[in-house]
Amino acid sequence: MKKVEAIIKPFKLDEVKEALQDVGLQGITVTEAKGFGRQKGHTELYRGAEYVVDFLPKVKVEIVLADENVAAAVEAIRKAAQTGRIGDGKIFVSNIEEAIRIRTGEAGTDAI
Repeated sequence: MKKVEAIIKPFKLDEVKEALQDVGLQGITVTEAKGFGRQKGHTELYRGAEYVVDFLPKVKVEIVLADENVAAAVEAIRKAAQTGRIGDGKIFVSNIEEAIRIRTGEAGTDAI
């Protein structure tokens, strides 16, 4: 099993969700996040004073899935979240040792 985490622009969330559903995946966790990478934030003017906005709004999407579904999920996220501009985000894939469904006690891929 793998965990796919994607940090994306908030306005791309619906497109990513639909793309994942189109490849047959369901069950995602979404968290609002703030951060920056190479874009390093931006400056804004407020009441005549200039200040730096370091942390930009992002969305973190997490999915745990079987190994054979990882490539399709990653490609779906990449295509749906891409704008071609700096700050599009990142996708991380990591190993999951075990998953257990609390309600039934099912384990492994049966739990996801």
